[in-house]
Amino acid sequence: MFGSIGPWELAIVLLIALMVVGPGKLPDVARSIGKGLNEFKKVTTGVRKEFEDVIKEDVKPTPPVYKTEAVNPLDMINITEASEPESKGLDSSVQNQEKNVDDKSTV
Repeated sequence: MFGSIGPWELAIVLLIALMVVGPGKLPDVARSIGKGLNEFKKVTTGVRKEFEDVIKEDVKPTPPVYKTEAVNPLDMINITEASEPESKGLDSSVQNQEKNVDDKSTV
């Protein structure tokens, strides 16, 4: 809407500016508006560049992660020790109960 100013709209704006400011001061006003727009453009470019620099610093590549072999926790258990009930200090009544449960499950 605002970016599509046609030749007639521009002529009307210039005519109103000529009537308000006058023919003697119109070049000075136009020059100061041009300098102001140029300064605004420089400031916005500087701010944009600062934002881009900060974003580039945040996106630095991370150092490579070196993979090590995974240790299986089951490899640390001695299976022969775990399978012998006497080594764990189980009494004979618990051993008999385990045998009864095993016998019932096979039936």
